Amino acid sequence: MKPLKQVAQAYMALSEGERLRSEGAFAEAEAQYRKAMEVTRAIPAEEVFDHDGFDALCNAGLSRALGELGRYDESLVSAELALRYFSRRGELHQDEGLHWIDAVIGRATALAKTGKRSEALAAFEMAGEMVAERKGGIAEREALQRTIDDNIALLRKSMPEDRSKYKAWWEFWS
Repeated sequence: MKPLKQVAQAYMALSEGERLRSEGAFAEAEAQYRKAMEVTRAIPAEEVFDHDGFDALCNAGLSRALGELGRYDESLVSAELALRYFSRRGELHQDEGLHWIDAVIGRATALAKTGKRSEALAAFEMAGEMVAERKGGIAEREALQRTIDDNIALLRKSMPEDRSKYKAWWEFWS
């Protein structure tokens, strides 16, 4: 198969994964994300193709799909793989910025569901800042920000309070 066909098939599978995830077909979306990455493995090494960048796009969506399937450990691995790329080369205001935000949210969700609440809180706060800072369109920005804010509030409520911030009653009078 010619590399151009493989690239086209990979991007079609990525788009299909995005569509299926948005429709709630998470298992089918997972299969499409994995297919997209598998197709690119057959592209000859001498061809110019950004495997790391493409895999980051796929892993961002895969993380969210796996999270919706309750497979949080796998979701966390996919999010970390995506963030390894985005943290070095990501552009928040480009098209890939939406995938970067997806990866951060996928990581935050996986961390929260695996009991790492303080790390999850920091990740959700980061996602909220990214959404607020991003210029350009985000489909359903308000709903996304509300989901992030709800998760932050839930995590704050469930975490033990820092007793070092409290003062004894007599300290207020001095």
